[in-house]
Amino acid sequence: MYLDYYELTTYPFRTNPDPGFLWFGEKHKEALSLLKYGILKQDGFLLLTGDVGTGKTSLIRYLLKLIDSSALVATIHDPDMPTIDFFNYLSEEFKMNRVFTTKADFLIHFKKFLLRAHSDHQSIFVIIDEAQRLNHERLEEIRLLSNIELDDQKLINIFFIGQSEIEKILMDEKNKAIGQRINLSYHIQPLDELETVHYIAHRLKIAGAKRGIFTVAACREIFSISGGVPRLINSMCDCALLSGFARDRKVVDLKLINECQIDLRIPIGTIVKHNKPAHDP
Repeated sequence: MYLDYYELTTYPFRTNPDPGFLWFGEKHKEALSLLKYGILKQDGFLLLTGDVGTGKTSLIRYLLKLIDSSALVATIHDPDMPTIDFFNYLSEEFKMNRVFTTKADFLIHFKKFLLRAHSDHQSIFVIIDEAQRLNHERLEEIRLLSNIELDDQKLINIFFIGQSEIEKILMDEKNKAIGQRINLSYHIQPLDELETVHYIAHRLKIAGAKRGIFTVAACREIFSISGGVPRLINSMCDCALLSGFARDRKVVDLKLINECQIDLRIPIGTIVKHNKPAHDP
């Protein structure tokens, strides 16, 4: 609607994950480095956490483009399903061409699948999104899959991607058998004020902007309201561009941002978090 008015070629602030707009601030560079290292190391389990809207899914989609084309990857977006459905979903993702009715039948054929992939020099990755939805039963099933090894060599690599709650789940005493296997972990923090300014400018540039559209004061206010969460930044910016178009305003200023904050009903600064460093146990 407002593309021609602002001389843009595409909408810069869609809230759906789009690797084409992925901006690598320091936090996302660190997260991506961890994921790349996890691919190279192939040492079992990796954990990537972050609050809603911090860019986890965008990173994973970008990561999938970096994985060697010979690798076999299963991405599970809804891990909270009955066990046999979980196994059959894996079967479908890995193109095993079988439908299983029992756990034993699946494990027999899955072991053969992993050994065959190993002999063909193919790496196996299971990426579990929304990992905070995993329960103890599903974690145990995943642990059993990871137990399929060859001469102490891991045949399957599992990436947990989820909100911070997954950390508490893995620290639970009953889940310590799998929690202790997490070799790499990283928590993505929201952007700081300067990163928010650069993030907005980056997305506008990718969308074809030939000039600055948001004032610095507007960007700072967006940070204050959004807490630096990319998804909320996108919502604020899209609202501001639409409002500016409706009001014939070529420049998005502080007033437009404050109006959008009211329109979107976003409490000011309620989700700013303290920094939590990455760690490699």
